[in-house]
Amino acid sequence: MIGITRCLQVVFLALISSIAVAFQVTAEPVTFASLDGKTRLQAELRLPATEPPHRAIVFLHGCSGLKRDGTILSTYSAWGKHLNDAGFAVLMVDSATPRGFGSTCGASDARKVMYFNRPFDAYGALAYLQSRPDIRSDRIGLAGWSQGGGIALLTIVSQSIGRPVPPPEHDFKAAVAFYPSACSERSQSRPFTEVEPGGWSTDIPLLVLHGAKDNWAKPEPCRRFIEAARGRQQPVEIVVYPQAVHSFDAPNVRLQRRTMPVLADGTRPLIGTDETARSDARRRLPAFFRLHLPER
Repeated sequence: MIGITRCLQVVFLALISSIAVAFQVTAEPVTFASLDGKTRLQAELRLPATEPPHRAIVFLHGCSGLKRDGTILSTYSAWGKHLNDAGFAVLMVDSATPRGFGSTCGASDARKVMYFNRPFDAYGALAYLQSRPDIRSDRIGLAGWSQGGGIALLTIVSQSIGRPVPPPEHDFKAAVAFYPSACSERSQSRPFTEVEPGGWSTDIPLLVLHGAKDNWAKPEPCRRFIEAARGRQQPVEIVVYPQAVHSFDAPNVRLQRRTMPVLADGTRPLIGTDETARSDARRRLPAFFRLHLPER
């Protein structure tokens, strides 16, 4: 009898162990085509320790790129873990390396290339995820930081140049933009886009998270732009944290000035963690995606 009991215990433990292994967080490098028709993108896909198919979020990095010395920057890595823990897969897209770019901060031809082509990258990422049986094709969101936040706005706008024709059966279901660049009426309208002034619209819910003391991606033009769109009944909202500067959600970054770029007023960008803002964003982001990407 003792022998039978012991055998049952071994079988039970083996079963539990196999289930645990089956549902561990996994990370894999992947490649797929941008819809720009010429770029093979690189990315890292991190799957949560839950049963597939998974809801998923596409990450769009800022002008510094996705990695430094081959390692994913801490902002994206920390958010990846946080969203994995909340049950979401994350696809961190590298738009710079495949194009031969390093940093694209500041005025440059490379920066112009990124702004024009990255909406095509976002829709390439959407198509890639929708081709995978372990991802819910109708439950995919978008998140962008700084330059990537501006790209998120250019991606989800009704007149997006990146959206294929015909459009995908399931588009992005929601988007979040952290301290987005190009977040203003001027930058989101003609002659920079196909949108008439005062005509920016989207069917995709958007949450913007910004810092009131951001001297790089200025919050006031962005706030006016988002509130004007909201006044036109667009599904957008903005939260401005009173003491936060650029990169407020990065983990453990002391308040400091970047060496580059030099801003129009001769100063340099101020960056640093704001624990109050970061804590609120870490609560708010999963809740926003759970609302718009429900499990059922």
